[in-house]
Amino acid sequence: MKHKSWLTKTFSSGVLTGMAALCLLSYGNVAYAANPEMKIQSQQTKRVTGTVTDPSGEPIIGATVMQVGTSNGTITNIDGQFTIDVPANAKLSVSYVGYATQEINLNGQNNVNITLADDAQNLDELIVVGYGTMRKRDVTGSISQAKGDDIVKTQSFSALDGLRGKAAGVTIFSNSSQPGAYQNTVIIRGMSTINASTDPLYVVDGVVMEDFSMVNPNDIESIEVLKDASAAAIYGARGANGVIIVTTKRGLDGAEGTRISYQGSFSIASPARYMKTLSAKQWCDAWMIGLENENKWYGKSWSLDRKYYFNDSRYFDSNGDPIYDTNWQKEATRTSGSHNHQLNIQQAGKNSKMGAFLNYTDQQGIVLNTYSKRVNAKMAYDANPTSWLTTNVNLLVNHTWGRYTVETGGDQTARRTMIEFMPWMPVYNANGTFTMRSDWADIPTNGFESMANPVAILTDQHRYNYNTQMFGNAALTFHLMPGLDLKTQFGVDAHNRTGKFYSSVTLENQSKPDGSARREHSMSLYWQEETYLTYNKAFNENHRLNAMFGLSWQERSYDFDYMSASGFSGDDFYMFNNMSVATNRPYIDSDIASWRMNSYFLRAAYTLMNRYSFTATGRYDGSSKFGANHKYAFFPSAGIAWNAKEEDFLKDFNAIDDLRIHTSYGITGNSEIGSYRSLQRGEAGTVQLNNSAMPYTRISSMPNADLKWEKTAQWDLGFNLGVIDNRLRFDISYYYKKTTDLLLDAPVPSQTGFTSIYKNIGSVENKGVDIMINANPINTKDFSWDITFNANYNKNKVIKLANNNADIEYVGWVGGNEAIIRVGESLGSFYGYTRYGIWDGSSNGEGQSHYCGKYDAATNSYEHCDGRHEIGVSHHSKNKTILGKGIPDWTGSIINNFVYKNFDLTIDMQFVAGVQTMRQYYHSTYDRFGLTSGLEKILTDAWSETNKNTMQQAILLNGPGHKGHVSTVDSQWICDGSYLRANLIQLGYTFDKAVCQSIGLQAARLYASVNNAFLICDSDFDGYDPEASSERGYGARGQNMAFFSYPRARTWTFGVNVTF
Repeated sequence: MKHKSWLTKTFSSGVLTGMAALCLLSYGNVAYAANPEMKIQSQQTKRVTGTVTDPSGEPIIGATVMQVGTSNGTITNIDGQFTIDVPANAKLSVSYVGYATQEINLNGQNNVNITLADDAQNLDELIVVGYGTMRKRDVTGSISQAKGDDIVKTQSFSALDGLRGKAAGVTIFSNSSQPGAYQNTVIIRGMSTINASTDPLYVVDGVVMEDFSMVNPNDIESIEVLKDASAAAIYGARGANGVIIVTTKRGLDGAEGTRISYQGSFSIASPARYMKTLSAKQWCDAWMIGLENENKWYGKSWSLDRKYYFNDSRYFDSNGDPIYDTNWQKEATRTSGSHNHQLNIQQAGKNSKMGAFLNYTDQQGIVLNTYSKRVNAKMAYDANPTSWLTTNVNLLVNHTWGRYTVETGGDQTARRTMIEFMPWMPVYNANGTFTMRSDWADIPTNGFESMANPVAILTDQHRYNYNTQMFGNAALTFHLMPGLDLKTQFGVDAHNRTGKFYSSVTLENQSKPDGSARREHSMSLYWQEETYLTYNKAFNENHRLNAMFGLSWQERSYDFDYMSASGFSGDDFYMFNNMSVATNRPYIDSDIASWRMNSYFLRAAYTLMNRYSFTATGRYDGSSKFGANHKYAFFPSAGIAWNAKEEDFLKDFNAIDDLRIHTSYGITGNSEIGSYRSLQRGEAGTVQLNNSAMPYTRISSMPNADLKWEKTAQWDLGFNLGVIDNRLRFDISYYYKKTTDLLLDAPVPSQTGFTSIYKNIGSVENKGVDIMINANPINTKDFSWDITFNANYNKNKVIKLANNNADIEYVGWVGGNEAIIRVGESLGSFYGYTRYGIWDGSSNGEGQSHYCGKYDAATNSYEHCDGRHEIGVSHHSKNKTILGKGIPDWTGSIINNFVYKNFDLTIDMQFVAGVQTMRQYYHSTYDRFGLTSGLEKILTDAWSETNKNTMQQAILLNGPGHKGHVSTVDSQWICDGSYLRANLIQLGYTFDKAVCQSIGLQAARLYASVNNAFLICDSDFDGYDPEASSERGYGARGQNMAFFSYPRARTWTFGVNVTF
C-alpha cells in the first residue's frame, strides 16, 4: 500500500495542529490521525475488487471508492473497475458526479458490483436556502445552482465571470477586461428599480457581503441563486433584486485524515480586437478631401497643396507624406502574463474538521501599467465537542492592490487618446520625452484638440487602489432534541480602502503645468447577529416538517475622507506622497454615515407523502433609512409543489422519470438607498469670498416621514421534467414581477425653496421565462457527452412615473440627454434623433422643419436648413425618439462537456439577443474629425457625390473657419448589440491513479483553455465589444452606452490541479 508523501505528513502534524490551537474557543477535542493508513495496516486486510456501472450497464470511469471513516480510497479505471485493500468487515462508499452516492457493507465479500443511480433520482439531495438547507424535492421556490468546480473552470479572477451562463435568469454584464477596477453588473430576472441599487444580495457562509468582487473563486464550494419571492422573501427588505448564496470550502468531508491540493495556472492575454482607426496616410488624405469639399460646397478657397499643410520635417517628408504611422492602440496595449496559485489543506478528525486555504493572484492587464494583485487567506473550523453542541468558525482575510486607468467620464484619458491622437506622431520626441499635442505647430487653417499621447498618460498618470477586507463569522448550534436546533451566529464584513492618484505636470489637457494629486480613504464595518431555531422532522414516510424562526440585528457604518492638491513646481518628485509641497490645495472633504436594521423571520415547509410540498415564509424588517411612518414592513411569501411522478397513475409510466410542478407568490423589498434620504439634510462647507474661505451651512433636502420601501410582488410557475432515464431534463419557469413605490425625486413648488422631494411614486414590471435543459446524448464506456442549454427571456416595462407620468431624461451630454425613462418603455432606453440620410443639395420643402444646422447659444436652438446649404450633413428628425435599449431580451449559454477516456473538453458558448449598443465614441471619432483622429470609416464610408448610398456624413473638417458637423446622438450611433461569444474552450487530461501514485500523488490534471476565443456580432459594430458601459454612475440603466472602453482580452491559460 502506498504511503502518503512527506509533504502531507509534515503539514498535517505541524501547521494544521498549530492552526487548530487558534480555535480553542470552540474547546472541542480535535481528533486527528497523522497517518490514518497505520490504523489500516494494523488490522487484517484483504483485497477487494469490483466494477461500478451506471443504470444502463455502462462502466463509470473515475468513480471514487472510499473506505468509510478513513482516507483510504481509489478510483475506477476506464473499465469501471477498482481494487482496494480494506478490512473484511469494512464499509465502502462509492460516488461520482451526477450519481447518487452508495454505501456497501462488504461482510467478507471479495468482489462487488455496484450500480449507481442517477443523482436526479436522488431527490433527498440538500440544497442551500436562506438560513439552512432543504431537500431538493421539498423546495417550492425557483433556485439555480452552480458548483464551485464549474465556476473556477474559466480561471477567471472574478467569481461573477465564472457564474456567467451557469444560472438561468441571472444576467451578468462583464463590461471590462481591466483587472480589479470595476465590478460586474448583475441583474436577476430584470431590472426592478430606478434610483435604488439593482445589485442582488450576496450572502457568503450566512453573512451578507457588500463587495463580492473580493471573493476568491477558488474558495467557492457552491452557489445558489434565489430568484423568486418564495425563495428570496426570507431576506425581506433586501431580497427584491434576488439573493446569491455562496458556500465556501471547509474541512475534509467523508473521511478522517488530511488532504493537500494545489491549483495553479498561468495566463497570456492580448486584445481580442482593435478598433479600425485611420492610418497616418489616411488621415492626411481625409484632411485634404475635407478641404476640397468645403471649397466645392461652401465657398471656401483653401489651398489644395498637400505640402502647404504637412511641412513639419520632423513628421513629414518633402512630398508632405507622413514619416511615422503610429497605431496608438497597439502602442498602449500589450500581451500580458498573469498567474494564480491556490493551496488547500483540508483535515478531518473524529469530532472536528478544518480547512486552510491560501491564494495569490497576479492579474496583469492588456493596457500598459494596469494590474490587480490579491493575497487571500481563509480558515474554517467545525467541531462537535459534545453531542449537544456544534461550533463553527470561518475567517477570511483579503488584500488587493492594483493600478488602473479610468473608464468613465469624458476626459481625454488613455482609452480615448489611443483613438484620437494623431497617427503621424511618434511615441517619443527626439530628446526622449513623450510627444504631446503642443509638440507640433498647428497645421495652417486649423487648431487641434489639446491632448497627451496615451503611452504618456499610462506611464505618468498613477491611479492606485488598495482594499483590505476581514470577513467571517462564528456560530454555536445547540442540539436541543432530535430535529430541534438553536443556532446563534455573529458575522462581520470590514473594509479598509485607500485610493491614490497623481497626474504629471507634463500631461496636456490632464494636469499640465501644475500636476494634480489626491488621496482618499474609507472604512466600513458591517456586522450582523442572527439567532434562529430550526425544527426538521420526518413523521414516518408520509409527513416531513421543516420550520425555522429567528431574529436578526444588522448595522453598517462608513467613514470617508478625501484631499486633493495641485501646483507641484514643475516636477513629479513628490506626487501623492507629500501633498504639502503643492501650492494649491483646493479641496478637502470627509463624511460619515450609518444605518441599522432589525428583523424577525420565519419559514414553515411541510411535505405530504413525498408528493405535496407547502412553504410559507414571512419577514418583518425595520430600517433606520426610511420615514418615521414606515420604518417597518412585512414581506410574506407562499409556495406549493406537486411531485406528480409519485402519483399512482405516473409511478409505472416509464416514459417519464421525473415530473414536478411548482408555483409561488410573495413580496420582497429594496432598502438599498442612502442612509438619510428620509430626513431633512444639511450641507456645510466653505465658499471663496474676497480671496478667503468663508464657511456656510444650508438645508439641502426636504424631509419625508412617509418614505417607504420599494416592494416587488412576484408570481412564479414552473416545472421540472426528466425523460429517457433522466438523460434529458427540463427546468422551466415563468415569472411576473411588479415593483411598486419606486423611489424618485418628485418636483415641488419653487416656493418651498427646493426643487424636489424624494418619494415613492413609480412602478415597473418584468415578465419572462427561465429555461434550463440538460441532456446526456452519449454515455458509453469510453465516451460521454453532456450538454446544457440555459436561457432567460425578460421583458421590462415602466408602468408609472409620478402623478403625471412625465418622462425622466438622463445622461446629459452632447446634444442633450441621451437616455430616457418613459411609461410603456424599458428601463435603459436610448434617446436621440432619427437619421434620415445625408443632405445632397436638393430641397423637398421638408427640410425647413428639421434640425440639421449649427447651434445658436443665444436662442438655445439650432438653425434650420433646406438641404441646399447643408450638403454632406446628416438629415435628422425634428424631435427625439427612443432608439433602442441596453438591457437584452434574451441571455443564455450553451455548454458542451465531452469526455473521452482520460481527456475532457468543455465548449462554453454565451449569447445575448434583443439589445442595442450606443456608440458614444462617434462624437469624436466621426463628428469632430479635424480636431482629432478617428475611425477608418470616416474616409472609406463617407458620403460624396459618387457615394450617395450611405448613411455616413461627408468629410467636413472641424475647427476655426471650417464647416464641421453638429454632434448629437442619432440612430446612426445605435447598432445591434446581440452577440455569440466563445466564452471558454478547455481541453484537459486526468492522469491514471496508478501513474499518480507512482510519483507520490493522489490525483493530477493538466489543462489548457482559451477565454473569449471568438465573437460573432453585428458587422456594423466597430468598437471593442458590444457589451460595455461608460455610464456606470447610472448602474444598469447606463448599460451598453460606450464612449471609449478598456479593450476586451482574449486569454490563453495553462493549468495544473494536483492532490497530494
